[in-house]
This record gives sequence, structure tokens and C-alpha cells, in this order.
Amino acid sequence: MTTISVPKATLQRYPIYLKALRRLKKNGITRIMSKDLSRMIDIEPTTIRRDFSFLGNLGKQGYGYDVEKLITVFNQQLGVEFDEKIILVGAGNLGRALLNYNKWDHVVGEIKCGFDADDKKCGSQFGIEIYPMDQLEELIPEGCHIAILTISHDVQKTVDRLVQCGITGIVDFTHQHISAPKGVYIKAVDVVSSIQELVFITNSIDKATK
Repeated sequence: MTTISVPKATLQRYPIYLKALRRLKKNGITRIMSKDLSRMIDIEPTTIRRDFSFLGNLGKQGYGYDVEKLITVFNQQLGVEFDEKIILVGAGNLGRALLNYNKWDHVVGEIKCGFDADDKKCGSQFGIEIYPMDQLEELIPEGCHIAILTISHDVQKTVDRLVQCGITGIVDFTHQHISAPKGVYIKAVDVVSSIQELVFITNSIDKATK
């Protein structure tokens, strides 16, 4: 893998590009011009060309970009396959909403299965199998490193079990303080805080315009 230095803002746009490229490939489109990609994702063509330039000379003037080549370059140069096996822990209301959404398969992979302590929530949901929590160690997919956590009880105990199973990345919707050993990354998602931030920003704008 080639070591590259890419600005943070550019890195944050790469998943957007990849999602669009995978959608194009799925629809049988083999090449794309930056102006056409721009219309798909609402990013300026000049920005797209500059972002892609960090990964090498990928396009040809008048021809555009080879969709398959771009996807391959993302995988090889960034060192990520974007096909992660993800598990969901907690199949309650929020968990079911995530299962129903599950549109990130064009970007990072897909939810392979879920686990829940309530047997009534186990079984197939939106085409994804939900297993009892006591089968976590037995049925977690091989090579799985990412878990989405939406439970409200025994959170730390569950995190400890996930780490023992090889999970190194946790998307945390629990709003509880949890700890994990070095090398395990936790990304907390707090919708309420996001709304509060937006309320503050919009109110500040309203007051400034009055």
C-alpha cells in the first residue's frame, strides 16, 4: 500500500465518492465525468478532480474516470476494503430503524447479523438474522471488527464481551459512559446534543438577523 498524505476534508469526502461510484457500478455505468459525478453528489467538479488527484493520475481529459478503477484505487491506496462485516447489538426501536435503513452497503459494508437479550426480538428482521445475546461468542461473523451498540442494560459488560470477540470499533448509541482498552475505538452518537447544537446555531442566526 502506498503511503499518501490527504487533507482531512478530502478524506471525509471519500466515502461520499465511493458510495456514488458503487451505485454507478451497480447500475452498469463504467465511466463518469467529474461534472456528472458532481450533479450526483453536489460537490464541485474542481473539488472532485483535486480530491482524486491525491490518489494519482486517475482520469483522462475527454474520457473521464473509469468507475471500476476508481473503486480499486480507493481500496488499495487507502488500505480499506469498505466491505466491513458489521453487527448490531440491540434490536429495539432504534436497532430496528438502523436495520431498516441499512443503506451504507455502498460505503463501508453491511450489517451481517444482530444480537439481543430479548428472545422475542430474535429471528429475521428486514432480512437480517437476530440471535440471542448468549450466542454472541458463537455466532459473531469471522473477521468482524465493527459493532453498533443500541442497548440500555449491561452496556459495559457487553462492550467487554465484544472486545473479547475481536471488536475494535464501536458505534455507541447508549449515552452511557463506557471504557475500552487501548486499540479499541468508540464513536458516540448523541442525537440530542446534535439537535441542541442546531437549535443554538439557528437561534443565534435568527437573533443576528433581527
